[in-house]
Amino acid sequence: MPPDVRSWFALSRMLDRYQRKLPLVLVNGLAEQPESWFASRMHLARYFDVKVPEILVYDGDALHRHIQGGGTVGVEYLTDRLEEYLDEYVQRPPYHLVASSLGCQVVVSYAVRRPEQVSRLVLIGASGFHGDENLPVMDGVRRSDYRALIGSVFHNGHFVRDELVEAFRRKFEDRRWRLGVLRTLRGTIGHSVAELLPRVEAPTLAIWGADDRILSDVAGSVRAGARIPRVLQVVIPRCGHAPQIEKAGLVNPLISRFLRGKLRSVHPALDSRRFLAREASPRGDRAWLPAAAGSSVIRSS
Repeated sequence: MPPDVRSWFALSRMLDRYQRKLPLVLVNGLAEQPESWFASRMHLARYFDVKVPEILVYDGDALHRHIQGGGTVGVEYLTDRLEEYLDEYVQRPPYHLVASSLGCQVVVSYAVRRPEQVSRLVLIGASGFHGDENLPVMDGVRRSDYRALIGSVFHNGHFVRDELVEAFRRKFEDRRWRLGVLRTLRGTIGHSVAELLPRVEAPTLAIWGADDRILSDVAGSVRAGARIPRVLQVVIPRCGHAPQIEKAGLVNPLISRFLRGKLRSVHPALDSRRFLAREASPRGDRAWLPAAAGSSVIRSS
């Protein structure tokens, strides 16, 4: 028998031994694009089959057909898009879902709608939990002040690079892209998933930046997040609305260990209860907070 034929008959045994990585789906937020996961994808791909669905392409034909047909670009529409993507193009539940900002509302809505499809959730800088949001994207568009727009996302100004500012300028000068953003803002602003939180069945990790300037009340959002039945919450000092970028060296191992069931506890510096106690104190004293820049603040077993 020719060698290639023998190899073909051995394929079934090889497939029995081969185990595909579990799918991990990254869902970005309102002012972000899939590129916002650049600091996470390589690390997470060591352990998972990483998918980044482009369910919200601001200059895409699908979105503009929806707009022209009189449709609202809201959280329900985006949840429908995520559901369609998973059902049609991944088809390997249950899924790990990791989301940022507005994307957190989408995956929470999906997790309540299809609980049997979800393994674990990671919510980063989740919007729609509590209070209003500061949306400098609106002022940035009106005033063409893209540097201020980007700067509002980060605690550390180091991340406000000239090339990033220029990239946003080019995007917003595209009338089709700009229309997509503004219609999405109109359809999602003020939306809340607070009433859904007690109905989330999946184990959940919520990651917050202590200095998030997009969320109007970080402490209120953390308290709301505690309504998720099986939640572990961490608050990262000196961090803004994009912890997956600003504190990637800390956030990536937090995510990967949690999704693999290996994150049992976190360092007190990240404990959400200590953050809330500090916020409630008269002085709001941060002296107890060490720099949380590396994975040394993670405890796991």
